[in-house]
Amino acid sequence: MKKFVSVVLLGAALCLSGYAHSTSVDIGYQQPVKEIVDIVDAAPTPSASLSPNGQTMLTLTYPALPVLADLAAPEYRLAGVRFNPANSSPAMPRYVSALQLIDLASTKTNAITGLPADLKATNLTWSPDSRYLAFIQLDANQATLWRIDIAKAKASQWSKSRLNAIWGAGLQWSADSQAIYALTVPAKRGAEPVASKIPTGPIITEARGRTAPARTYQDLLKDKHDEILFSYYFTSQLVKISLKNKLTTIGKPTLFRSVEVSPDNQLVLVSRIEQPFSYAVPVSRFAYTSEVWNSSGKLVYTVAQNPVADNMPIAFDAVPTGRRYASWRSDLPATLYWAEAADGGDPAQQATVRDQLFQLAAPFTAEPQKLLDLSFRFSGLMTAANGTMLVWENWWQDRLEKVWQLAPDQSASLLWERSSEDRYNAPGSPLTTAAANGQRLLRLEQGQIYLTGVGASPEGNRPFIDKMTLTTGKTERLWRSEAPFYEYVYSLLPSGKLLTQRESTDVPPDFYLRDLQSGELTALTQTPHPMPQTKGISRELINYKRADGIPMSATLLLPAGYQPERDGPLPTMIWAYPREFRSAAAAGQVSDSPYRFNRISYWTPQFLATQGYAVLDNATMPIVGEGDKEPNDSFIQQLVMNAEAAIAAGVSRKVTDPNRVAVGGHSYGAFMTAHLLAQTKLFKAGIARSGAYNRSLTPFGFQSEQRTLWDDTNLYTQLSPFFHAEKIKTPLLLIHGTDDNNAGTFPMQSERMYQAVKGLGGTTRLVMLPLESHGYRARESVLHMLWETVSWLDEFVKNADTTIKTE
Repeated sequence: MKKFVSVVLLGAALCLSGYAHSTSVDIGYQQPVKEIVDIVDAAPTPSASLSPNGQTMLTLTYPALPVLADLAAPEYRLAGVRFNPANSSPAMPRYVSALQLIDLASTKTNAITGLPADLKATNLTWSPDSRYLAFIQLDANQATLWRIDIAKAKASQWSKSRLNAIWGAGLQWSADSQAIYALTVPAKRGAEPVASKIPTGPIITEARGRTAPARTYQDLLKDKHDEILFSYYFTSQLVKISLKNKLTTIGKPTLFRSVEVSPDNQLVLVSRIEQPFSYAVPVSRFAYTSEVWNSSGKLVYTVAQNPVADNMPIAFDAVPTGRRYASWRSDLPATLYWAEAADGGDPAQQATVRDQLFQLAAPFTAEPQKLLDLSFRFSGLMTAANGTMLVWENWWQDRLEKVWQLAPDQSASLLWERSSEDRYNAPGSPLTTAAANGQRLLRLEQGQIYLTGVGASPEGNRPFIDKMTLTTGKTERLWRSEAPFYEYVYSLLPSGKLLTQRESTDVPPDFYLRDLQSGELTALTQTPHPMPQTKGISRELINYKRADGIPMSATLLLPAGYQPERDGPLPTMIWAYPREFRSAAAAGQVSDSPYRFNRISYWTPQFLATQGYAVLDNATMPIVGEGDKEPNDSFIQQLVMNAEAAIAAGVSRKVTDPNRVAVGGHSYGAFMTAHLLAQTKLFKAGIARSGAYNRSLTPFGFQSEQRTLWDDTNLYTQLSPFFHAEKIKTPLLLIHGTDDNNAGTFPMQSERMYQAVKGLGGTTRLVMLPLESHGYRARESVLHMLWETVSWLDEFVKNADTTIKTE
């Protein structure tokens, strides 16, 4: 029997890597070549936040990748939440590391003094009067409240109270901008409870005929001590802190799920997590009570008492029974609204009315008023200052969306009904404006609203702003991004100018003011090219069709200076993520732009263009199920057609060597990769990151599949590349984070897939990245992932013909 023996350069030494034989090698963290390291270390693209009065823009800079030492910070995993117990904040939050103010009238940039030396700002929140900006500063052992005086461009610590930021949110300004509401660590919390070394008894869970399907959640509560720790860390004290640092407690410490202050600041809508806690579902499905409190924390009205939601059908249109999505109407002083399922929350039940929308005004002594019967699920609401409301409803199974207009007299008219998959005809999202009390209101002027969107079209995304007349539904286009630029609307300012972010293929994104009348542009920022060494790499949005005529697209990247006629076809990497559609028309729509800045990604394999590869990035992999057919009924057949079409597209352009093609993907893309290696001989290698390969381990549905393993066992078998591992003879590199917390992609999935391919004589390598979750965050981990990728592809794809064969 013939076997393959592969020799790979590891650092400065040669060693047997174990592609044919199972060998564990400790090589430490490796780095790719400098060209790739520079791509990883390039400065991130800045973001922005606009003041409520539209006069000041805050630019936000995020840091480069953290290092392993950051990932090694304390972390607890309770009830589906990962958090840092040392400072009561989310584990590895995305924070802002630099801030600047820009006055839009003068376009002058102001540096902010007094900021923490090691700025780690989250929850940046403008005061309603635009005079201040509050934020949470994350230090090693606490989270504290800070504020910036905008006129003085000066920051200072606002309060010494320790904030409880585990939920990652919680700052709300008072309507008069004189105080802020926050959640703090209870003053008398005491030391962390210590677990007994002696078990108090067995851990018992029980089921007695009550149907309770659940997808594969991770980081759930496991025992009594977990429950105690959960109560200890998630209990908070709601406080009100004035500008003069006067602290007022509101109610007693409790397990807050959410807090929302009424627009008139007289009442507080709170949701409290209730016991008993569940070991089967995360905290988002725990039992909770929603209540209205007065300003001192006394109970005014009980909105809902919801039991643990562990028995819902697994269908995506399933919802709990009872009142849900309770919130304040932003246009009234203190009026609640909520939705209730009229079909028992079960989409399998036949019903003409699925949801009902209600409202109830303070003092909550009247009967709730029904606003609307909905044939789909309620999904959102916006209100204007005059009481006009827009109400969204959708039905995931058929990808349908409706938007209703409710006039101030509560009369309803359908504004639009459409397929949520139809990107080309998406009307956009309504713009909002800030009320004097800080509430966000639908921007309604003379019966017209403004809509912005990415403007998907056959030639690529072309962002726009439209004006729609509500009485007729007719739209007027005010502006559209034009080639060769990609320009996206951030806001329509009170002055009538647009605040936009503009870029082109060789110019990085910057912020501009655009005069809609004259077209004049005023630059607000000037961002240097973050990776000038990659300027020669070409980027093109290409279009092609698969065998059954469905249009497809991909972003083609080619090495700097490459000429097909002179240099010949290249080794090629195809990177993709399958997506399900309910119509072939929607599946073929383009969802990118040829005018985006050519920022070379390290997360997808665009970086390989620096190493002599052609890259087909974001190659569309549509899986269509029309009528009574579900997409997964023909998943493999469609996947193969997609892959064949992508390869043919590269070959037809004379840039792809069909004998040197690799395929890869992350998460569901990894699942796709394993299938393509098992079902085809199209590829020389595959790279699968953080995937799931055995669908019997996700028996109550996966991705967009709503059927269970017991509904269709054959489907689950066919869609498990693990059960077809004997067919995988193409070299497969598996990468996974050891601490993956994504539902369904347990690290065991990659470990078992590796064992299966290895045990059946295949060529495979498993790389487990310590401390990493579903996405890889530490610089060391990312660089090592890139080194593994290049090493694997160079051996099995670029230099495929030099593989040594031995007996």
